[in-house]
Amino acid sequence: MGKRLKEALAAGKLTRVFCVGQLCQAKIIEIIGQHGGYDAVWLDQEHAGLSIAQIEHACLAARSIGLDSFVRLAPTDYATVMRPLEAGAGGIMAAQVKSVTEAEQVMQWAKFHPRGLRGVNGSGVDGRFATMPMPEYMKRANDETFIAIQIEHFGAVNDVEKIAAIKDVDVLFIGPADLGQSMGIVGDWDHPQIWQAIERVAKAAGNNGIHWAILPRTAAYAKHCVDLGCRMLSVGIDVWAVQRGLKAFLTEFEAI
Repeated sequence: MGKRLKEALAAGKLTRVFCVGQLCQAKIIEIIGQHGGYDAVWLDQEHAGLSIAQIEHACLAARSIGLDSFVRLAPTDYATVMRPLEAGAGGIMAAQVKSVTEAEQVMQWAKFHPRGLRGVNGSGVDGRFATMPMPEYMKRANDETFIAIQIEHFGAVNDVEKIAAIKDVDVLFIGPADLGQSMGIVGDWDHPQIWQAIERVAKAAGNNGIHWAILPRTAAYAKHCVDLGCRMLSVGIDVWAVQRGLKAFLTEFEAI
């Protein structure tokens, strides 16, 4: 569920993930998997308000088509972190983290003893519906659960060296739009201060042997990030894909 994504990153592979939120349905996940080229889908519970049932169905579809999955959560609590994992998500991504203290709290909620204090319940998908011995279930979950911390606030950038050093963080996921807003820069992803922040995140990730990710605006933007060491690109969002498809159809038939 999250193991293959973690292994791909550990091997230094450039991974590609796709965001599903407003149009979160099992068939969308299947289409993405059948199309090929993606390593995982991430489900945007933060902005789309996805239910646990939607997450369960989406994660089931992802598993069936060979995609890993993780769920972006809004600033949250213990139960909200735990439930997507029990619903079958391969990991979680914590949004709007502002400090190393908040990042460590997320880790405590997402990992079992001895790393954290996640609530114990082996009856979910991740525990194979109570068919896995408890010690094996807890160890496997700790080993395989993918954890991303979003760096989308200047407070997190100021703490990024400490956040990157937190044990078991897999990815620092940069959100340029929110990061810029927190810095008083709106709509200018190429602002020098944004790139300075990105470079600081990249350096912190590299110094701690972990990876960083971003949702790039353009292929040129993505190339620059890859040159800085980025190994996860969030290439596309469901609504963007529909908009581009509609535009392509209208352009193709506009002369008729």
